Amino acid sequence: MRNRTSRRATATALLLVIVAGAVLLSSCGTRQSEIIPRSVLFGNPEKMRARISPDGEMLAYIAPVNDVLNVWVKTVGEDDDHAVTSDEHRGIYRYFWDQDSNHIMYLQDSDGDENWRLYTVDLDSGETLDLTPFDDVQVRIVDYSKHHPTTMLISMNKQDPRLHDVYRLDLETGDMEIVARNPGNYLGWMTDFDLKVRGAIAATPDGGSELLIRETEDDTWESLIHWGMEDNFTSGPLSFTKDGESVYLIDSRNVNAGRLLKYEIATGEYEVIAEDAEYDVEDVMINPDTYEIEAVSFLRERIEWTPISETVVADFEAIAKLDTGDWGVYSRDDADDTWLVAFMKDDGPVSYYSFDRESKTATFLFNHRNDLDQYTLAPMEPISFSSRDGLTIHGYATYPPGLGRTGLPMVLNVHGGPWARDQWGFNPEAQWLANRGYVCLQVNFRGSTGYGKDFLNAGDKEWGGRMQDDLTDAVNWAIDQGIADPERVAIYGASYGGYAALAGATFTPDLYCCAVPAMGPSNLITFIETIPPYWTPMIQSMYKRVGNPETEADFLISRSPLFKVDEIKIPLLVAQGANDPRVKQAESEQIVHAMEEKGLEVNYILFGNEGHGFAIPENRLKFYGEVETFFAKHMGGRSETAVQE
Repeated sequence: MRNRTSRRATATALLLVIVAGAVLLSSCGTRQSEIIPRSVLFGNPEKMRARISPDGEMLAYIAPVNDVLNVWVKTVGEDDDHAVTSDEHRGIYRYFWDQDSNHIMYLQDSDGDENWRLYTVDLDSGETLDLTPFDDVQVRIVDYSKHHPTTMLISMNKQDPRLHDVYRLDLETGDMEIVARNPGNYLGWMTDFDLKVRGAIAATPDGGSELLIRETEDDTWESLIHWGMEDNFTSGPLSFTKDGESVYLIDSRNVNAGRLLKYEIATGEYEVIAEDAEYDVEDVMINPDTYEIEAVSFLRERIEWTPISETVVADFEAIAKLDTGDWGVYSRDDADDTWLVAFMKDDGPVSYYSFDRESKTATFLFNHRNDLDQYTLAPMEPISFSSRDGLTIHGYATYPPGLGRTGLPMVLNVHGGPWARDQWGFNPEAQWLANRGYVCLQVNFRGSTGYGKDFLNAGDKEWGGRMQDDLTDAVNWAIDQGIADPERVAIYGASYGGYAALAGATFTPDLYCCAVPAMGPSNLITFIETIPPYWTPMIQSMYKRVGNPETEADFLISRSPLFKVDEIKIPLLVAQGANDPRVKQAESEQIVHAMEEKGLEVNYILFGNEGHGFAIPENRLKFYGEVETFFAKHMGGRSETAVQE
């Protein structure tokens, strides 16, 4: 399958949960749904991420073994499911089939350090090999193709921790050779039909990027397209055409939103394949044999697919009738006869189907969490409002079932990135908060992706500024609508969301009654100065969009919550992974230490075996248990522990 997604596409997290509880009566006398155990929402799923083998005869998926996620395989139509990997620690989340249909390949790091290694498992012998046994080296998959079944292209920062070079890996022998060197500013690579590295994305000093092309791997690079900073995050290449004479691009030059183009290399002439005035192209389906565009999606309030090729129209019509929710094609066999399709709903489990293209019929495979059907889940409802300076801000509200919609405690749940966005679908945090009695408000503040370059670029150098104002305006909107109780509003988030939670506690100290920042930068100077070395090629973009510590130190200090600790009036619960390569442990500990020195109420949770996120189930359950106890104490919602007592 050759599905290429735009850089703004965010992989949909197919997440977790279990049960117990009682039906409680709220203080206003309405009946609240039974409590959903944290283990149902945040424990391991039963099964997820199904993939069909290239020969169409085997099915793989991720499922637990002794509460650790591993890869399982089965013969299509048989009940011979068995685990083929044996991870006993963090679990496996990223895997794929080798083209021979007899090996499973997966990526794994060490305790969240993001130094990914590439492993292969022989399904006949059960032997697992580490194909990249290098310390402190990060592997990325560049490309692999059914047309070159014994070869894979990977990139590694083996020669220089700052730079990823491209290696051709022989999957039969394990040998590898460098086929493209990074001169210092290359961010990514493109391959053609013959699996040759013929394209590169280079960062430019203006904070933009440049698409470089070469005729063969022996030729010099030549510039094809330059995107300035204003277009950089809403533009980028997807693929060569099969003949190698054109490239498919997401391109926002001369328009607001990234549109899909077919761009002829020799002449610069282009064809617009799909566009929207407000929304960027989100995902693109490319045929793995012809390299023709088959379909395009836009992520508006929900995912909306548009067939481009007549060859998939009947398939899309049949798939849309299989289930409710938003769907996508996540795996295809080499013959392109079988597609694996997943449906995402806001109030139920993710459902997987095997779709037969000839008969236009499907076989249900599994739900990722059958136990979700035992509980009352809440719909995720799109909302919008006007910011103080006139921008339309979109988001989602999830209300607690049975408690009405007025005067409720509310948690502002801020997404990370910040160059990402919240979207409709099953969200375990939204369901957890609603089940505990809170409105969960998720806001795609300016700087979020998907809404065109004007909206995204409005967030430049607005960390703690207008981006934070949008969050403040969201809270005030909910209060003005009568939804939120102004005395019981919390702010919560991870990564950039953690920064926003700290900014909320310091820059608008009277708006919130408590805050939970996880992995949040507290000092923008130290945050930028300690980014991972392999982020170095995009440092100019970071300087342009956040700030430069060398030339704008005073500005960054003014936007750093650490230097506003005196303003904090509310309790904080801070969480951090000790091995986080993106937001270092010091970012959390600086703010915790400063609060402790001033006698302010702060709780600190440090996970010694985690990175930028909590992958180990017992850590997730501990974190969410601490958070819901914290929220119950300060906002009056319920907790699973209190119900059990």
